[in-house]
Amino acid sequence: MHNRKINNLSYLKDRRKELRNNLTPAEAALWKLLQKSQLKGRKFRRQHSIDNYIVDFYCPAEKLIIELDGQVHNSPITALNDADRDNHLKSLGYKILRFENKLVFENTEWLLDEIERAFN
Repeated sequence: MHNRKINNLSYLKDRRKELRNNLTPAEAALWKLLQKSQLKGRKFRRQHSIDNYIVDFYCPAEKLIIELDGQVHNSPITALNDADRDNHLKSLGYKILRFENKLVFENTEWLLDEIERAFN
C-alpha cells in the first residue's frame, strides 16, 4: 500500500467544491439516494478525490467508486482517458462502477441493486 496521502489532496479542494456545487441532474438525483447512508447503511462521499482524479461518488467502507457518464464519455478519446483512469484506480485497490446518466432516471431500482451487488 502507499504511504503517501492520495485522498482529497489539497490542490484539488477548490475544484471538488466547485463540482459539488454544480452537480449534473443525474448526480443530484443519485446523491439524494446515496446521502445519509440510505443504501444499506453505507456512507458515500460526492466529488471525492483519489490521487489526481475526482470521482463522482465514493464509498470508503467498500473502496467503491461510482461514475456517472454523460454523452461526452462516448467519444473515443474520452473512453481511452476513462480506461486509463479506471485502470490506475483499480491498481490502487478500488472497485469502479460506471453508469450512463439516463439510468439514474430510467432504471433507478436496477442501478441501486447493481451498487448493492458491488458491496462485500
